[in-house]
Formats: sequence, C-alpha cells, structure tokens
Amino acid sequence: MSISKSIILNTDSYKVSMFKQYPAGTTGVYSYIESRGGRYDRTVMFGLQAFIKEYLLDPITQADIDVADEILTAHGEPFNRAGWQYILDKHAGYLPVVIRAVPEGAVVPVKNVLATIENTDPECFWLTTYLETALLRAVWYPTTVATQSKSIKKVIAEYLDRTGDINGLNFKLHDFGARGVSSLESAGLGGAAHLVNFMGSDTISGLLVAREYYGAGIAGFSIPAAEHSTITSWGRANESQAYRNMVAQFAKPGAILAVVSDSYDVFNAAENIWGEELKAEVEASGATLVIRPDSGDPELVCAKLIEILGQKFGYTVNDKGYKVLNTVRLIQGDGVNERTIRNILGRFQAYGWSADNIAFGMGGALLQIVDRDTQKFAMKCSSACINGEWIDVQKDPITDSGKKSKAGRVTLWKSGGEFVSAVDQPKGWTDRGFGPFTEVLEEVYRDGVLVKEYSFDEVRANANK
Repeated sequence: MSISKSIILNTDSYKVSMFKQYPAGTTGVYSYIESRGGRYDRTVMFGLQAFIKEYLLDPITQADIDVADEILTAHGEPFNRAGWQYILDKHAGYLPVVIRAVPEGAVVPVKNVLATIENTDPECFWLTTYLETALLRAVWYPTTVATQSKSIKKVIAEYLDRTGDINGLNFKLHDFGARGVSSLESAGLGGAAHLVNFMGSDTISGLLVAREYYGAGIAGFSIPAAEHSTITSWGRANESQAYRNMVAQFAKPGAILAVVSDSYDVFNAAENIWGEELKAEVEASGATLVIRPDSGDPELVCAKLIEILGQKFGYTVNDKGYKVLNTVRLIQGDGVNERTIRNILGRFQAYGWSADNIAFGMGGALLQIVDRDTQKFAMKCSSACINGEWIDVQKDPITDSGKKSKAGRVTLWKSGGEFVSAVDQPKGWTDRGFGPFTEVLEEVYRDGVLVKEYSFDEVRANANK
C-alpha cells in the first residue's frame, strides 16, 4: 500500500498522542457524526462506503507500522507502536471497530446522528477517535456536495413544474467541476455525489467512483461540446466556419451538441451567425443545438439571448402556456450557483419562457465552494466505558451553545417523517400521531469487513424518497 494511503498516517498529528490521554481503566470510546446545521436543513448522506472500501478493507502491515513509527516519532509525537502491533498480531491488521450509519443517500434533517463508531476490542479504545480525521472528511465533503446538488434540483423542479416538462430534470444541472477542485479524489467523490441527484456530468472521475465503489454502470452522460480554443483557433474572421464545423461533425438526427458562442460577440453569434447564416443547416440536421454563453451577467445575458433565439428560430407554446424554443437551447456554465439559477429561471418565467429552454453547468461552486462549516459537520465522542461502566461524555462550551454535543450512546430513530437522535427509543409520541420509532442506523463495517453494501441505484432511490 502507498504510504499516502496508510490509515495509521491518515490522521492529525495530535491524534497520535491521544492514547495516553484517556482516563485509566478506559476500554471503550463511542463517537458519532452529525451536521449541526448550516446552509441546508437536511443532508443527503453519501461517501462513507467509498471510504470504507478504499481505506478500511485492507489490513495494516508490519511495514506500515515501521514507517509510521519512523515518521511520527521524528515528527515529535509519541507513536503508539504497541497498540498498532497489537492490532496486527491479534486482528491480522484489520481495525477492530464497528461503524453504523444511515443508508447511503438517506435524507436526514440536520442536528441528527448520521454515523457512529466504537472499538470492538477493549485494548483499542484509543482507535475510535484516532480515526476521526479520515472518517469525518470521508462523510462531510461528499455529503455536502450531494446536499447542495439536491437543493438545486428542487429549485429547478419547481420551475419545470410551473413552466415545463419535469421529465427533463435529471439533465438540467451538469457537473463542470473537474478542473475547479483541489484534487483528483475530490473530483471523484464530489462528482459521484452530484450524480446521486442528476445524470449530466463532464467529470469522468465521478463516473469512476460511482462505478468502483457503488457498482454503477454508467452513472452520468455528456455530449460533444466546443470550447474557446476550438472556436478561436479558426480566427475571428472564420467564426462561422468554426460553428459550421461543429454542425458538420456532430449534428445528426436526434443528437445534441453544445457550442460556446461568446468568444467575440455572443449576441451577434446568436442573431446573425446561428440565426441567419447557419440556421438552415442546424434545422436540417435534426439535432438540438445548445448555445453556451460564458461571460457577462448570467441573468441578463440569458434573458437577452432567449429573446433573440425566439425571434430567429421561433417557438411553440406548451400546455402550461410557456414558450419553448424550436431547435435550439441554452446552457449557462459561468457564474452558476443556486442564486443565479433561481434568478434566471424566475426571469424566464416572468417573460413567458419555459425552464425547458435552459440547462446549467456548475463547476467550482458545485464541487469546491463548500467546506466542513457549510453544514457544520462534527464528529464527537459521546460515551466512554471506564472501569466497566459506560458514562456520558459531552461538550458544552459557554461561548457557543451551537457546539453543544450529544451525550450517551446516541443513535437515530424514525417514525414516519420524524427523526429523533437519542440513546433509547423515543416514547410518548403517540399523542402527536406517531407510532413506534425504529432505529435507522445500520451496521456497515465491523473488524475489517464491509457488512452492508449499497448499489448506486439504491443510493439514488434513497435520495429521491
């Protein structure tokens, strides 16, 4: 195994010394993960299975221990060599912990337990919190991306319900984020998280994560599309020839192609080149041409373009009374976020245009402009077994009540649409119309074994419930 993937080194420096910090007689540590609030009131759980498969199913080796000892001791930390050697000798290198979690794709209100972890061997009580860095990161990032993507899906769905055809929803938000993230792994995890909600993506890494860790076939789709280099390489005087080449190469009956058209003057391109010079060729091809503006104020540019295209290509009026362009569509891929999407669709509706006329490409704002505080994710110890007795462990800072943690061996309970995080099954809810609560968390990992596995289809189905 590469040293960069060693679970022993996949932690914060200070965690290495924590085996010496618990009270004498400690044999068990129980921790949970939750979103404490944030931008959205619900989260879409995703990514834990990918982490387990990548990092927890292979045993640690003697070489892993030796290298970690060398690095961490020189780094200034008291390495727990005896503890890791015990795991290797007693457990054949598999981590003696159990992880329980809500189903992947589950939509859960914030301030609720999403996953728990505890050691299964009393000698390894220190392991629970040692894994916090890797485990929390594995959950918060893809979950936050999936949550944001689902929220935007709701916005687009609202406008399609009012003005267009809801059947096109899955291809209305396209992932343009591969180049805008900090790493290949982020592109894969974030890209797969987006595909939980949509089926349009240019982030191939997302397809691979969905395939490798969730057994997906092809989870997302794309179309031939021009970029500025392939247009401007023809020269400004030959702009129409660059567009004509795109039509000749990719415009076939039933096909869809996207052509960035703002290299010079996007309004001239729409009105005079696409709307006059190439109009007959586009219409005769039987393809759908998607024109992409990529600069300027998204709301104003899209509003002006759709009026131009309506004049040039004509439109029909759907059964909801909104105009739908003939032959052409728009995709806005610059400056796209939840606010601009809502504003563009709101303006379209106000001027009688259906949301069917436009799709969106979202890059850094989808996969990169999120952090752990977007949904205030945290992993906290809530119970410890000391001298044979489980005791409550709780953080309650006077300076920030929002960081008060849960106490006890908390889990997640559900009755109907109501979720409750508590140690024991909630009682006394019958007067509010609720029946018995059932536990939501399922055991997904124990002592080196993936106990529960979800397919990508199951993840998508859970997210759509």
